[in-house]
Parts: sequence; structure tokens; C-alpha cells
Amino acid sequence: MSATARVIIIGAGLAGLACAREMVRRGVACTVLEASDEAGGRVRTDYVDGFQLDRGFQVFLTGYPEAARLLDYGALQLRGFHPGALVRYAGRFHRISDPLRRPQDLLSSLMSPIGSFGDKLRVLRLRRDALNRRLCTEAGGGNRTAMEALQSYGFSPAMRDRFLRPFLGGVFLDQSLSIPCRHVEFVWAAFSRGDIALPQGGMGAVAAQLAAWLPVGSIRLRAPVACLEGTQVILASGERLSADAVVLATDYAAAATLRGEPPSGAPGRQSTTLYFDAATAPVGGPWLLLNGEQEGPIGTACVLSEVAPTYAPAGRALVSVSLADQTAPGGLDQQQVVRAQLRDWFGATVDGWRHLRTDRISQALPPVSSLAGQQGVSPRLKPGLYRCGDYCETGTLDGALLSGRKAADLVLADLSAGDRV
Repeated sequence: MSATARVIIIGAGLAGLACAREMVRRGVACTVLEASDEAGGRVRTDYVDGFQLDRGFQVFLTGYPEAARLLDYGALQLRGFHPGALVRYAGRFHRISDPLRRPQDLLSSLMSPIGSFGDKLRVLRLRRDALNRRLCTEAGGGNRTAMEALQSYGFSPAMRDRFLRPFLGGVFLDQSLSIPCRHVEFVWAAFSRGDIALPQGGMGAVAAQLAAWLPVGSIRLRAPVACLEGTQVILASGERLSADAVVLATDYAAAATLRGEPPSGAPGRQSTTLYFDAATAPVGGPWLLLNGEQEGPIGTACVLSEVAPTYAPAGRALVSVSLADQTAPGGLDQQQVVRAQLRDWFGATVDGWRHLRTDRISQALPPVSSLAGQQGVSPRLKPGLYRCGDYCETGTLDGALLSGRKAADLVLADLSAGDRV
């Protein structure tokens, strides 16, 4: 491989792959450098004893606009969740469904103790306003917190604590719901216009599809970058690569380090997910389970093999459990406490579940503080140096894809103009 490429992209996560995809589509050669042994960044799937284990619990929203534009959904063979959730409250599960897409659950949803009839009407209003990009306006501005937005809509404390906090807290890994309202508007609109789904081949299939569109040899694995010198990239091995432009497609902390700056703000939002092998599914159907009781370590749970049967070998079920308190200590004690709560939910059958793995992802999402003021900020950091990543947009999978395309657009415009900017 040539030691020189017109564009070097550091990081083969979704942002870097989307950036490379756009470059290649428009006829510009690029090399993607990835420190690990596989492309995808945080969006990866491992295979353990016949089970598909995503790197932490993740879902795919078909209503994401950039994802719908870029990806081949048919090839991903997406399998959808039911539009709603089973909420654990007062010792049993209660069904909350989208009445527009699952009208058969209307009566059970209305009769559930998860909020009042008025709260259910407010959820429909929230849906309408998110789709019409009016949620933030109604809530008093895009920089209001998610919790302030929910309060402005008049949701009761019961609805906020039993459904909205565990649901949005799991989505944003932020139980305080301090995420800016504009991100809630974006994600709620995506929920409303499409499905929550899983690719049949696991979330890693999203990254694999992007990588497959690049020419063979475009991605160099196990190629960690030590530092930058202008538009020269020095690898940890000592190899030097030169380019007309360099794109930092790493997480926000690694990008700051490569720029020679200390990472600013709080640490990234962490996720902790435990995977269990069960003989039978404790809940039938593709449901997301929410802990609405505000007690115990569990935030959300799901039988992944009920959503996409390929996640488990024949005759087995794959259960994922994500913690509400992402800062809780790990180890055997954590597993025992989680099992105790699962036993309360599903009975003694939990004792026979085999623990497969615990994923503790320290940078699962960028810190809330890193998202402030990112909208409209140029991907160009200085002449010849650009950036992209989920933290540059909405902190979502879709934001990663969009930021990659925006970075590619700007690099290509600068190269076309003959400027090394």
C-alpha cells in the first residue's frame, strides 16, 4: 500500500466509515486507520457460544433520516420491537403501546397505572410536536433539559418516573434527563416515524455494510495513531503517512488528545449491560422491559432473541440487562444483585441462567456537556485538519453518520478549491 493517500481518516467507527464512503463515492482516495482489530467502533457484534452479543445493548431506529438515506435496510434484515414497552411497577408488568401502531393494546395501555389518561394524551401530543419539530418550541427552547421539557408538557410525576425517565434515561444513558431538549425532539421523532429494530446479523452489520462499500485495502486495522504533525500522521509503529487532509473520526476525548489538547468537560456516558443464556424466554414477544419502580440496579431489559431469533442458537434465549446506575461497581457482587432483581421479576428459573458476558462501555455516548453548541459548528478544525463523530451532531448513531458526510463534503470542497484548509 502506498504511504501517501489524499485523505487519511483516523477511526473506523460509523462516522469515519460514512466519511470514507462519501469520499470514495465521489472519486477521492482515502485511507482509514483503525487502532482495533475490526471496523465499527462502538457498533460491533461478537459471537460467543452461538450467541450474537452487541458491544453493550444497542438498537437501530429506522426513522433516523441519515441512516435511511445511506444504508440498505433490506440487506440489514431488520427485526422490529413492539412499539411500546412492558413497564415493571407494583410487582407486575404493565403494557404501554403506541395506539396508532398497536391499537390492540389501547385498552390495556389506558387501564395501566403508568400515568393517567391525560398523560397518555400528552404522549400523543409529544409525538406530534416532535414530528413537526415543535417540541422544543413548546418546551421553551432547544437548550431546556429533557426533564424541563417533560414538565412543561404537564406530565404527572407518576408518568415521568414510571415510564419516561426509565425509557429516556436508557436511551440517553442519563437518568437525570439533563440532555438538551433538541436531542429529545430528534430521537422522539425518529421513534415516531419508524421502528426500533435490530439487524438480523447484530448491530455490527451496520458497520460491516459501510465497510463493504469501500475498496479493498482502504481500512488498515491494528494501526493506532501516536500523534499528528500538520497533515502528517505518525503511527505508534513509527510509520509516517502524509495526506492533503486528515479527518479525526474518533471519540471526542481521543480527538482532543490527537490535537494536543486535554479533553474538556465530564467523562463520557457509560453503559453496563449483562448478557444471560436462558433455556426459555422469560417474556414472549419483542418487548423492551422498563423498570418503573425506581428500585434495584436494572434500568431496562430485553429478550433479544425474541426480537431477532438469530441472536441465540436454536432452543436458547438471549437476555440482555442494562443497569440504571451506570457508575455502580462491577464484579460478582453486581451480578448477584442483578440476579436477585431478575428473580423477583421472573422467578426461580433465573437461577439456571448462564452469565455470558458483562459489557462496561466507558464512552458509550459522549458527555452531555460536549454536545452543547455543536450544531452548526464547522468540521474544519484548522487548515488540513477536520473532525467528525456522534458528538459533533446529536450524539446518536444517525449523528455519527451525518457528521461523517458533512466532514467529507467540506474536505472535498476544500480539495476542489485547491486549498489545504
